[in-house]
Amino acid sequence: MADRALRGMRLGTQSMETPANAELAERKDVHYDCPNGHVLTFPFSVEADVPLSWECHCGALALLRDGDRAEVKDEKTQRTHWDMLLERRTIAELEDLLDERLELLRAGRIG
Repeated sequence: MADRALRGMRLGTQSMETPANAELAERKDVHYDCPNGHVLTFPFSVEADVPLSWECHCGALALLRDGDRAEVKDEKTQRTHWDMLLERRTIAELEDLLDERLELLRAGRIG
């Protein structure tokens, strides 16, 4: 393996290309405003699709300054077992069922 190695090169960390005579893509600075008061600035290519939001270093969601806001969608909240139970029974009915089951348990008929 030593005979195939290039002397003086680190694998994958250096490029043989030089930045001389290289044309960089035209860039623009994009600003994001965090609800906690932080301002994030990133350079993007003029041709790039700029995201509407970016995660701030504090963990909050920073929104694009002077950008279109995403439409707020009506999200369905996930129904819990308790929610589905309350669709079928009232609290009074549930209390009656609980009392019946406790009577059976205390009488030794179940469990």
